[in-house]
Amino acid sequence: MNPSPNARGPVEPRQRTQSSRVSIESPTTWPAVSVIMPVLNEERHLADAVSRILAQDYPGELELVLAVGPSRDRTQEIAERIAAEDPRIIMVANPTGRTPQGLNIAIRASQYSILVRVDGHSLLPADYVRAAVETMEETKADNVGGIMAAEGVTPFEKAVARAMTSPIGVGNARFHTGGAPGEVETVYLGTFRRSALERVGGYDETFVRAQDWEMNHRIRRTGGTVYFTPRMRVTYRPRPNLRALAKQYFHTGRWRRVVGREHQGTLNLRYLAPPIAVVAMAVGVVAGAVGFWPGWILPGGYAVAIVLGAVATGRGLPPSAWARLPLVYATMHVSWGLGFLTSPPRLGQPKT
Repeated sequence: MNPSPNARGPVEPRQRTQSSRVSIESPTTWPAVSVIMPVLNEERHLADAVSRILAQDYPGELELVLAVGPSRDRTQEIAERIAAEDPRIIMVANPTGRTPQGLNIAIRASQYSILVRVDGHSLLPADYVRAAVETMEETKADNVGGIMAAEGVTPFEKAVARAMTSPIGVGNARFHTGGAPGEVETVYLGTFRRSALERVGGYDETFVRAQDWEMNHRIRRTGGTVYFTPRMRVTYRPRPNLRALAKQYFHTGRWRRVVGREHQGTLNLRYLAPPIAVVAMAVGVVAGAVGFWPGWILPGGYAVAIVLGAVATGRGLPPSAWARLPLVYATMHVSWGLGFLTSPPRLGQPKT
């Protein structure tokens, strides 16, 4: 893959307004902040997400840049109405509809030195931007972020939310499970210094998924710091059904392998556990099917472990959600593992 900044849709330095030059090192002066949001097919959540941003309890100036893709629902109409109602909102087009392109477009259209990356279905607490800026000032980090607080409404979504906040479902990443503040590999969404994004050339636009992890890797590789704080919590709405969940994790697994190919040495057991489990279960099923009965121990043992794990982590869930938890765990693991194993070698490579 071409590692040059041009492959990432470079983020070029731009003229700053006076307010964007204020240093966050002064505790009595709050820097102006640009919130950047790529939007595609977000009819259900966009209005709520934007209202949470505009209602931030933040003393400094704030603008919101919406990079709107060619949606199949009423997202464009809703975005236009919202932008017309508040002068702090800037609306720009993202012709491809892809997240990394939308982020780079929004960054170039923004004007301030601190950029808060938000999704169209993210619900920010009122103190989110304030906590981000204070943490950035205290730690001098290039990127700070917090917890992806998954919350479901339906029984299935509640089961997914529990799985997404459990080490059994997603490993020990602090932005999923919480933990003490400190330096980490990556965070959810993120609040960036513009100087860091300019230093690494913006988001790599070949990464349709996993662009946050890949971006944070380059920030750290060039001497920057990525910092986690539990003060920053973002409400996340899980996928609404099994098919959507399987698709999400399948493609996440595929693109995480692309990151591993691009950046050698970044894969560890947490990422390799799902594909290893899938291969082991497949070998066990084949062995059992041809008459070697101990082979069934592998898939059977996995099933028992998942059920026991659901019992241990499902406390407090309604029975209807608890009953779905083993299936949710298995779907996340197997889909991620299959995606990783079937990731095409050319995935993520520039088209010639």
